[in-house]
Amino acid sequence: MKTFEITLTPLSGFGTPLKGDTLFGYICWQAAYNEKLFGMNLETLLSDYLVNPFLIISSAFFKIDNYYVLKRPDMPLDMLFDFNTSNKADLIAKRKELKDKRWMIVKNSSKLQTLKSADMYLSDKQLLGKLTISKDAKTQGQIHKKDIKSFVVDYAQPHNTISRLTGTTGEDRFTPYSVDQKVFIKDIELVIFAALRDEFRAYSLVEALRLIGKSGFGKDASTGLGRFEVNHYKEIDLQSIGAENPNACYTLAPCVPEKDAFSKIFFTPFTRFGRHGDILAKSGKPFKNPVIMADEGAVCIIKDAIVFNKPYIGKAIKGLSKVQPNTVSQGYSLYIPVKVED
Repeated sequence: MKTFEITLTPLSGFGTPLKGDTLFGYICWQAAYNEKLFGMNLETLLSDYLVNPFLIISSAFFKIDNYYVLKRPDMPLDMLFDFNTSNKADLIAKRKELKDKRWMIVKNSSKLQTLKSADMYLSDKQLLGKLTISKDAKTQGQIHKKDIKSFVVDYAQPHNTISRLTGTTGEDRFTPYSVDQKVFIKDIELVIFAALRDEFRAYSLVEALRLIGKSGFGKDASTGLGRFEVNHYKEIDLQSIGAENPNACYTLAPCVPEKDAFSKIFFTPFTRFGRHGDILAKSGKPFKNPVIMADEGAVCIIKDAIVFNKPYIGKAIKGLSKVQPNTVSQGYSLYIPVKVED
């Protein structure tokens, strides 16, 4: 498989996070309606997905200049930082400070030698200092760095439905409500990683993403959310930015790790309460069976280096749907090889 880096520019807020398994589902719908996209129909693409996936896509992360901004690994803080204090008050203060450092920065031209390196982890405030704001944005007053606490803001969008009988809102379906969404500040760039089997062209994937960005991704796409544009793409070797002597995998999407492949896994549980999209969303049984996954940022310590022979870990998930038995979900994840110190 070949692995690619694809950069995106958000054009609106997002009601649904850009997670790998959801992106995979959207791309499958594009393939279902346009067989020319990948040169074959969706049934053929998924016929051997359990053993030979045609596509694996990561969640979206931030990219600033030559740095990837990734989620801090889901590991205990003392495995990532040296506290160097035995005083209880100092320890509490230090832990609080380190918890704010929720981002891990990885330079795309150097190797990620070890996860226990304080210089790699930044807080929102520290990360904003690295963000270059364009001249136009400054002069037009569209963004003021000193007033911003983070480059992604959780925002509640009010909604209501007006009753034509009363001319106002009311109870039941006319009750006002709000929808949570994430809004990105101007000039931020997102990056996703994707692995394609060798017989497919990267352009096919890029075109699928372009169509998704044009029509909207996720919740409330019909009202303008989930819009983005594809900037550029290039081939990349994720192992080239990983550790030279790795003993673990840092995951880039929610996944279901294989049994007996890892001696220990550090992760945050993520429950996917899936729902069918497109025409199946209006079927009698639109909801899928829930799946518990390890969220992106998990660290899986390997038992055998044979794991590094392929660019992904995890497994596909079936048995999810009562209305569409052939439904599969991406339980795979691309990874960066990392070194976890004892």
